[in-house]
Amino acid sequence: MNIFKSIQLVLLFSCSFLLIQSCEKDKKTTPEEEGYEATPLALEIPQLFEEKIPAPLIPQDNPQTVEGVALGKKLFFDPILSGDNTLACAGCHAPSAGFSDNRQFSPGIDGIEGRRNSMPLFNLAWNFEESFFWDGRTTTLENQALEPVIDPIEMHNTWPEAVASLQASATYPELFENAFGTTTIDSTLVSKAIAQFVRTLISGNSRYDQYLRGEIELTDSELNGLEVYVDENRGDCFHCHGTPPNNLLWTDNAFHNNGLDETFDDLGRGGATGDPREFGAFKTPSLRNLAYTAPYMHDGRFETLEEVINHYSEGLVYSETIDPLMKAVSEGGVQLTEKDKKDLKAFLLTLSDEGFINNPDFQKPN
Repeated sequence: MNIFKSIQLVLLFSCSFLLIQSCEKDKKTTPEEEGYEATPLALEIPQLFEEKIPAPLIPQDNPQTVEGVALGKKLFFDPILSGDNTLACAGCHAPSAGFSDNRQFSPGIDGIEGRRNSMPLFNLAWNFEESFFWDGRTTTLENQALEPVIDPIEMHNTWPEAVASLQASATYPELFENAFGTTTIDSTLVSKAIAQFVRTLISGNSRYDQYLRGEIELTDSELNGLEVYVDENRGDCFHCHGTPPNNLLWTDNAFHNNGLDETFDDLGRGGATGDPREFGAFKTPSLRNLAYTAPYMHDGRFETLEEVINHYSEGLVYSETIDPLMKAVSEGGVQLTEKDKKDLKAFLLTLSDEGFINNPDFQKPN
């Protein structure tokens, strides 16, 4: 081999090596391939929940992390997702109202009101049926978080516009990188972050919880209210709201026509499924935090708990799809005495959790 051929071989080898190195640099890898991991964060599950109800649902593709929850919290309170940057998730789900809205209907960015009361947000990691909204039209918390942004009555935005606003901000790309290992934002990651924060909204320290833990005593009125609640011949509340002390969610997360109307302007669950048998059925809300979540029912028609109790006592209305659990509809209701009504209200208020609505971890970040 002459010296010129040797030089040619060396140059060829060097160029090939540099080309391979260059290709390796240009190869794009996912955060997982790069070994990125955000900091795992366990939910703070109340001891009674641990003992009495199954473990919460955490999707495998969206584990709870410190960075993800922090990002979700910032997004929840930030109006940046709305079409005119004026309305945040918290605008219709206020912490002081049990993450609901004390107005009957929440106005969107154009001042247009919806037709349903804002649902409270807590203990949603235990929604084992994974059906969200009053009509259950959406499955998973992640999917639920996608809808308000593009709802023309609520935030009235598009996801491309919302993502562009986040991408152009000075802070969000870095926060997404911390949470998910990428500065490239999309609607999926936004919904994952918000869902992570919402799963941390756990309410499990009401006066009734404290009573179950042996820390306090309930009054005679509250204890009689509990008896009314579980008595099929009086309140008969437990069929839809759970049997204490084992159902601490205070909802069956199912859908019922509870005798509000003879005909329906809002088909509820039936509107989502198309099944006429479900016309006028709506999701059972939790009885926790009733002290903060007025007004009541899917359309917020009742301003007070007295009105709610009166409805079940003597205000039931028959319709073809009324739930069979409304057994006393032919008499207009269960006909409670005034004392039982008062005591039932007293018991229901023991399910409110002041520590939940004042939890600093759930307030608007500075």
